[in-house]
Amino acid sequence: MGDGRYLHDSKRAIGATLAKVSSPSSPTSRVIHLHLDAPPKPAEGAPCNGCGLCCAAEPCPVGVLVSRKRVGACDALQWSDNDGRYLCSLVSDPIRVMPWLPTPLAPLLSRLARRWIASATGCDASLVTESG
Repeated sequence: MGDGRYLHDSKRAIGATLAKVSSPSSPTSRVIHLHLDAPPKPAEGAPCNGCGLCCAAEPCPVGVLVSRKRVGACDALQWSDNDGRYLCSLVSDPIRVMPWLPTPLAPLLSRLARRWIASATGCDASLVTESG
């Protein structure tokens, strides 16, 4: 992603990689802060590897509902030390982002979220990264 290092996270300080990103629809570049150990963004269409770049840039449609914002990192984006990648909390731990959700509904929401975020369909982020 990038070789710059920066300490940033909304919840706690962590080592992070700087990635300047732009997209065909928005050629203006901006800096996204990712975990130092995040894998590099895969090519479009390649299997998702949990790089987190797409969700750190902006929430997906269901992420907009959870985060209540259209710009910036999705609140459901969660780093997993065990997996060494980013996960969507709506899939991995729905109660984390929706604490009011009745626990018995969490598995159902997780299954629905997989469909809503198009899990396992390949990277659809048309973001261009450059080292920062």
